[in-house]
Amino acid sequence: MTDRLRDRVAIVTGGAQSIGAAIADRLAAAGAIVVVGDLQETAAHQWRHLDVSQEDSITSMIDAVVAEHGRLDIVANNAGIMFEKNLVDQDRESWDRMLEINMTGPMLMSRHAAPHLSINGVGSIINISSIEGHVGNPEHVAYSATKAGVQGLTRATAIDLGPMGIRCNAIAPGWIDTPLNATYVDSHPNRDLVIEELAKLHPVGRVGATADVGDVAVWLAGDESRFVTGQIITVDGGRTLRPTLPPVMGR
Repeated sequence: MTDRLRDRVAIVTGGAQSIGAAIADRLAAAGAIVVVGDLQETAAHQWRHLDVSQEDSITSMIDAVVAEHGRLDIVANNAGIMFEKNLVDQDRESWDRMLEINMTGPMLMSRHAAPHLSINGVGSIINISSIEGHVGNPEHVAYSATKAGVQGLTRATAIDLGPMGIRCNAIAPGWIDTPLNATYVDSHPNRDLVIEELAKLHPVGRVGATADVGDVAVWLAGDESRFVTGQIITVDGGRTLRPTLPPVMGR
């Protein structure tokens, strides 16, 4: 993978930790110059302060990256938030905050990056959605809505920016072994049983690793996917392919 993205410049939003950090790491391993935009600082890659809910923060970062490196080829819109609220308890303030970060942020990043991405003819936008964009979980009404919105945004962006030579695709991860999910698993009274049962939900026999998402991002960023745009790539180990059955049935 060392030279697949050589000399290309990538911005990864929310790239200081978790899936975003894995995307940044894998893009860098493929030869890209990676700039992480995040509220949280990281020493792993070049870092710039970025608040995706603020348009001036977005434009300042993009302008600074282009000024420093002379080009921009890849934007991975990974920054996002998640909280749990039942629909009947969903307040307008937190709903608007979720939309602002999970949907408006990627739209603004793509809009302001597009003129730069079009210059070299290899522009690639990679949005991070979720399997909750097409299935749901309890008390995730805002999260599911925004992740479904990201998928619609991806398809429409691909159509609008295709004539500029820019591709736009999305990754929809399933259960990934992130620090947040690890905390949830570790807090369970029977942690080993939870891990075992989670693995059974996946035909591949395990939950996902952050690198599983990062490797797909590298493919979507590079020339191997040059005829792929407007697609939602599900990275879930087959979890959503198989309807679950009651545990009593033993399958």
